[in-house]
Amino acid sequence: MPSETGNCHFEANDENGYINLMSYGALLQSGIIQNGDLVEAINETDPDKIMPRPGFGTLTADQIAMIELWVAQGYNNNSCDSFCDTTAVVTYSGVIQPIIQQKCLNCHSGANPQGSLNFSTWTVVSAKALDGSLPDAIQHANGAVAMPPFGGQLPACEIDHFLTWIQQGAPNN
Repeated sequence: MPSETGNCHFEANDENGYINLMSYGALLQSGIIQNGDLVEAINETDPDKIMPRPGFGTLTADQIAMIELWVAQGYNNNSCDSFCDTTAVVTYSGVIQPIIQQKCLNCHSGANPQGSLNFSTWTVVSAKALDGSLPDAIQHANGAVAMPPFGGQLPACEIDHFLTWIQQGAPNN
């Protein structure tokens, strides 16, 4: 049972339905942002569904607006600290795929994907990861086609996540 200080989301707890929201990676892996549940929960009026639950504090209108803006802008990991957790297993579905969806699919999907690379499937992404072209592209290695092509490299933490996932064998997890 959580305490009144609101420590429901420190670790997964399937018995009570809690989702680990204590790190950016865990937040992405939960899917709560991508499926819209986070914004819905903080705007809920039903006391049985609202987050945080009654008795565990409330969010101000400014805090709700800030979260909504963060989600609308692509829910980037723009925390004030420079910590990037790559010690845990970096999963395709929880970490890599959301980055690809946010930053790659505008060009690399559909009927005529740029470079004939449709990154909407794990098969293509993992093949490019394991043949070395994806890590070279995102690190802007000499001789590689730099990705993204405009606006500089991906944030260092996202590159580290890709490299960690590739070092793990680019699994479909």
